Amino acid sequence: MVKYEKPQRNEKIWDIRERSFAFAVRIVKLCRSLEQSGRVSRTLITQLLKAGTSIGANLEEAQGGQTKPDFITKNSISLKEARESRYWLRVIAASCDLAESEQVEVRELTIECQEIALIVGAILVSARK
Repeated sequence: MVKYEKPQRNEKIWDIRERSFAFAVRIVKLCRSLEQSGRVSRTLITQLLKAGTSIGANLEEAQGGQTKPDFITKNSISLKEARESRYWLRVIAASCDLAESEQVEVRELTIECQEIALIVGAILVSARK
């Protein structure tokens, strides 16, 4: 199995599918950490895990879409999942007693999630033209 290496702090991944994959890996690691610490309810962790990993899965499906409407539908789902992920990250940040390292990771993931949503939104605008 290939080990995933997190990009350096200021290093950006430009391919949206790779970027959403990197985001999903970070979400999985954060959720594992939050679960181990016991500071966040299992329900919030599960919601974040599902939404955060779904973004990339739907982008991958969109890439293999049979038709343009299929491509648009899968990208639309990715956008919705990105927005939902951002929501759960905000809920966790606002309502849970996180360690400093977890606070930093939640803030960074919230920003990354917003950037992914903006990119997917731009893809949708372009595809609909």
